[in-house]
Amino acid sequence: MNCAISGEVPVEPVVSKKSGLLYEKRLIETHISDFGKCPVTGEPHTLDDIVAIKTGKIVKPKPLHTASIPGLLGTFQTEWDGLMLSNFSLEQQLHTARQELSHALYQHDAACRVIARLKKERDEARQLLAEADRQLPAVPEVATANANLSNGKRAADGGEQGPDAKKMRLGISGEVITELTDCNAALSQQRKKRQIPPTLASIDALEKFTQLSSHPLHKTNKPGIFSMDILHSKDIIATGGMDTTAVLFDRPSGQIFSTLTGHSKKVTSIKFVGDTDLVLTASSDKTVRIWGSSEDGNYACRHTLKDHTAEVRAVTVHATNKYFVSASLDSTWCFYDISSGLCLAQVTDDSEKVDYTAAAFHPDGLILGTGTAQSIVKIWDVKSQANVAKFGGHTGEITSVSFSENGYFLATSALDGVRLWDLRKLKNFRTFDFPNANSVEFDHSGSYLGIAASDIRVFQTASVKAEWNPVKTLPDLSGTGRATCVKFGPDAKYVAVGSMDRNLRIFGLPSDDSTEDSAQDS
Repeated sequence: MNCAISGEVPVEPVVSKKSGLLYEKRLIETHISDFGKCPVTGEPHTLDDIVAIKTGKIVKPKPLHTASIPGLLGTFQTEWDGLMLSNFSLEQQLHTARQELSHALYQHDAACRVIARLKKERDEARQLLAEADRQLPAVPEVATANANLSNGKRAADGGEQGPDAKKMRLGISGEVITELTDCNAALSQQRKKRQIPPTLASIDALEKFTQLSSHPLHKTNKPGIFSMDILHSKDIIATGGMDTTAVLFDRPSGQIFSTLTGHSKKVTSIKFVGDTDLVLTASSDKTVRIWGSSEDGNYACRHTLKDHTAEVRAVTVHATNKYFVSASLDSTWCFYDISSGLCLAQVTDDSEKVDYTAAAFHPDGLILGTGTAQSIVKIWDVKSQANVAKFGGHTGEITSVSFSENGYFLATSALDGVRLWDLRKLKNFRTFDFPNANSVEFDHSGSYLGIAASDIRVFQTASVKAEWNPVKTLPDLSGTGRATCVKFGPDAKYVAVGSMDRNLRIFGLPSDDSTEDSAQDS
């Protein structure tokens, strides 16, 4: 029997007392509650007019389409098609959501970078403004005192006008000069007590030096290492290359520590600022950059200095580690404050036009040595920016200058070789004929002198009258026939060499000999 309402076999059958019709309990109860009458006869009904019928458990007959295997397969196929369509729709929605999320993340990242750059520029501007406010009162006094120098002149007098006029400079204030003088006095006093460290590599050790490693730090399409410096406290080597980048190389691990990118032309000079995390680079793109380590361990450019109008050939750091000098082919050298990046003085020589190709501070910091493209070496008094001496005799441009740690000797290299100068008598006392000498360097103790030319020569230093004996000749293994720079490692335990290929080469004692040498020292 079927329900009079649904036409199906009722699960809970009930019968009406008045009409005698069979219903599904839940359906008739709902209808009576809503309308109060029988859905078939229309007679008034209440819930008391229906009586439940006790029956056995009813098993519904299977629909005809599921009573056979083909019917079941058709049902499964229909369900599978529906499932696939639903899955395809979900995948489309997921792909759209991913695209929207990716776009949102990209916008967020770009916004964060813009905010960080704006904050950095804001902080730099605030720092420059604060430094300018601090230095500004000293301008009239310094400008008057240094308006006319006997042998040299600051290139930044405030009265210059016209499109070719130099920028106004703050000048080296009395406070800065006092700081330089105090540093000079302290270092001079320490030098009198200076002794050669017992850990310094011996002559016998240097004679056994051979190539230990070669590291391809720069790009192959623009090979060439032009400059180098070593941070002795951490044994990190910095190189400047033809490929417009500077590389910080951790020698103990043999890994590149950081790559500094930003210059548009070759990096001509690179220097560490004492034991700080700052690095200076000069470039043929006419700029000097000050780099500092960031939170992620990489180095970022903190200041880009554009005071020169031609290629910048050299940077050298003062012993205070607060100031540095850059030398350029625009016939000027600039004295900078490192923390602010401000050029305090830009110096030129009115007596003759020269293009500066090299520069180095005296170890005590009050004397600056510069080399020129006109084969002249000039010595400057940093406090007055006056040219106090000049040396001639070289042929070709001066490629590098280096002061000995004892403060008495100056070594200069040029296309005709290397000359040694006695700063006490201001004369040349020895000449090494090494054509195309690109670099000359005293080790930190002043015991050895390195020369980079077609090969690398190491000499033992001596006095003015004594002979400077050759210790070791290291071959240029780059195949270019041109070693461009040479530096001694801590305690002269190794020699780092850069050439016109992209490799940094380390020369030192082989491991077995190094162990024996250490045992003898102990």
